[in-house]
Amino acid sequence: MTTNILLAGVGGQGIITAGQVLAVAALKAGCDVKKSEVHGMSQRGGSVESHVRWSADQPVASPLIGDGEADFLVALEQLEALRSVHQVRAGGAVLTATRRIPPLPVLTGVAQYPADAVEALRARSRRVVALDADAIAADVGNPRAANIVMLGALSRLVDLPVRAWEQAVVAAVPARGRESSLEAFRRGRDMTP
Repeated sequence: MTTNILLAGVGGQGIITAGQVLAVAALKAGCDVKKSEVHGMSQRGGSVESHVRWSADQPVASPLIGDGEADFLVALEQLEALRSVHQVRAGGAVLTATRRIPPLPVLTGVAQYPADAVEALRARSRRVVALDADAIAADVGNPRAANIVMLGALSRLVDLPVRAWEQAVVAAVPARGRESSLEAFRRGRDMTP
């Protein structure tokens, strides 16, 4: 069986790093892994996606997740979660940070940011976990670790050993941020029922 996870956010939120951590955790667990990124205007706050697919018992042929095939959507921003929720399969789960980063049309007054983004997600997916990942990351002293908080939350829902996750975080994060990133991971893990 293949596990399909879509990570979504905007440039600068660490989506690519989160995808790398996820892929390495699956590799350390002995899985066949494929990963791909889609960079929009990532350096200007545009959309960024990372597709990660793995299987413990069969080869994974393609790195891309088709519409309606993601088992999990992990979003670091609410509007990006709404933009990507169509890719989640029936019965899949959405994990979203509660952060709101208004895109240019909202900033210029052409459009409005949805007031009820999390409720709109709940209307589309049976299971939605919403976390204030940015506050948790700030609380552990590493404001850039919201992506790792969300991976901690995801770790409760997928079948990968905690040790593999922790090794992947250590491999991806510079030495000065490792301890706070590991704490961010643990806090995110503790927040998921």
